[in-house]
Amino acid sequence: MISFVTISAVRRRISLISSPSPVTGATCMMRLLRFSRPAFYAAALALGLSTGCGFGVPSISDQELLARMEASDAPLVLDVRSPKEFAAGHIPGAVNLPYDQVEERIDELGPSRDRQVVVYCERGPRAFRALGTLEDAGFADLRHLEGDMSGWRQKQLPCTGC
Repeated sequence: MISFVTISAVRRRISLISSPSPVTGATCMMRLLRFSRPAFYAAALALGLSTGCGFGVPSISDQELLARMEASDAPLVLDVRSPKEFAAGHIPGAVNLPYDQVEERIDELGPSRDRQVVVYCERGPRAFRALGTLEDAGFADLRHLEGDMSGWRQKQLPCTGC
């Protein structure tokens, strides 16, 4: 358990204020990444709360995802990038729901609340924002794709529209 850190950025100055109420690292990461300003993301990284530090939603490797996509209980793969980015190339079978529309359009995911949902963006921050929204809405089996789309593309894995 760590204490939640409140970050306020004023004219390039970042001050960190510790709160007495403890929360998990996952909650802290989600709260930090809900802010869209780069200063907040930079502060999260400075605190060691990056996506690779073990905080946040469990991750799934690209190889594990490829294997799971062939199974009868395949996860819902959710691409939270913009429609333009999605059209330029996405994981086969992925559904596009931009991260800034997840809350308003969450009902479109319907019965997926009981299904594993794998979320990715280009590099991670938008995926974590969407994961926080999904978690708040009661989605229980969430995963973040390690490496996101940039890693997928770099490994030349199957890609629709690439």
